[in-house]
Amino acid sequence: MTCSHKRLFLASGFVSYCFLTGCVSTIGPQRFASSFLPPASRQPSSTSLILEAPVVTANPYLTEATYIKPNLSIPPRPSQVDVRIRRAQERFANGKRFFSQGDLSPARTEFDAAIDILLGTPENLNDRYKIETLLEHMVADIHRYDVNRLGAGDLSGQPSYDKAPLEDILDMTFPIDPGLKPRVREQLQATVSQLPLELNDAVLSYINYFSGERGRKTLIAGLRRAGRYRPLISSILAQEGVPQELIYLAQAESGFLPRAISNKAAVGMWQFVQFRGRQYGLMQTPYSDDRLDPEKATRSAARHLRDLYEKFGDWYLAIAGYNCGDGCVERAVQRTGYADFWQIRARNAIPRETTNYVPIILAMTIMHKNAKDYGIADIEPDAALQYESLDVQAPTHLGLIADAADRPVSEIRDLNPALLSTVAPVGYAVHVPPGTRTQVTAGVETIPAEKRASWRIHRVSEGDTLESIARRYSTPVSAITAANNVTEAELGEVLAIPTASQIEKARVALKHKAPVGTRKGVVANGKSAHNSTVRSAKAVKPIAATTPARRRIAQRGS
Repeated sequence: MTCSHKRLFLASGFVSYCFLTGCVSTIGPQRFASSFLPPASRQPSSTSLILEAPVVTANPYLTEATYIKPNLSIPPRPSQVDVRIRRAQERFANGKRFFSQGDLSPARTEFDAAIDILLGTPENLNDRYKIETLLEHMVADIHRYDVNRLGAGDLSGQPSYDKAPLEDILDMTFPIDPGLKPRVREQLQATVSQLPLELNDAVLSYINYFSGERGRKTLIAGLRRAGRYRPLISSILAQEGVPQELIYLAQAESGFLPRAISNKAAVGMWQFVQFRGRQYGLMQTPYSDDRLDPEKATRSAARHLRDLYEKFGDWYLAIAGYNCGDGCVERAVQRTGYADFWQIRARNAIPRETTNYVPIILAMTIMHKNAKDYGIADIEPDAALQYESLDVQAPTHLGLIADAADRPVSEIRDLNPALLSTVAPVGYAVHVPPGTRTQVTAGVETIPAEKRASWRIHRVSEGDTLESIARRYSTPVSAITAANNVTEAELGEVLAIPTASQIEKARVALKHKAPVGTRKGVVANGKSAHNSTVRSAKAVKPIAATTPARRRIAQRGS
């Protein structure tokens, strides 16, 4: 074979080999692709050499970068109730602004509109309870503005009183339901009470009365008002070590009305007469009467009842002594020889009023402790009364305190029932709404100490002018400009308002004020002889009494 033939044979053999092994068309591309791919992993054999992987330095620009996911969530849509609440609060705020400017007509319109919005809420909404809660508070707030509809408030200082609600029934007797006794006896077997509970015809007659239409209204009204004072009273009774059930003495005495007054000139929630109040530290001055202070009077009542129990060793005799006096009960025990309430009652050795007083309290206790059986378990009590206290460093008008707290004057007066005028004397602990003590202190201190008994403060709101502010407080424009060194009212500014001529009238009224129980309107036998001595809030005609919204509220309440 020639040399050229050999070369041709070798070439053809090589081509055939490549074709058979698949290398002809892939050798170049395969090598190109493999340069960009990691080598195929192989399981090393026991004799293979394992090489350590090279260390790769991390890229700081990649490791420190943070991916922030965009917030694509849509805020929840407000419910129909929330929308109505917002609209009502806006209209109420408008009414409050108009009222502060002395514009009663637009204030009346805005207040009514706020109530209309709430009353128009459909009944079938799940969160309608929010509407009910706001409606209750808003109606109460509007009533406070109604009471103060004259702007600067009442400077006469004349306190108002409420008639003790159970006074009329203490001399009465009521029929007994024959089917009531077995049911009440069964209830007593399951009732736990610190105060002994005894069942007889006298107790049953009052259970029957309070189950009827008239008595039930009285019972429920007291039960609602009790919510304001129950935490306070319960705490004091526990501290003084007397039964919790004695809280129903306050309901029997006053229906939980701090300014209740009896035909015997006993006043306050616990109905202290003057000498007994002083005996237990309840002082009376021309400016204040501690018997009207719920906290102080409760403390004194608990101590008095504890002393009576220690004297007689029996809670029924102690309660009777609270009503007619310990000397009266002591004489009844001596005359009859029985240290037992039911025995001296049966022998007519105590006043008729006292013979019914103890059964009334026992009847109330039994009914409250078995509220579900008497249909009073679902009664919504008033919110518990809360307040802070601050000692005034100079005679201070309650209107000034109300201005500083941004609350109606009537609300401040409600928190301070023991004050007999609108001026708190030096050192008096004035109660203010919770969370406002610092704000009130700062506001009051903007007025010179010698002016705090008469001057007011006013925060300028939209639409206020010096003329409108002067009209509201019945004071000359020149007095406002001189006191504040201003020529116009600027929005948001707090102005001192001199009202010296008005406070002089208040001081004259205080100077000639008679002590509680002997002032004009109460004659020697204690009977009320003048309708201004005992008057209720119902006598005050409200701003919107004739509007459709108020009529609907009245119908709703009935």
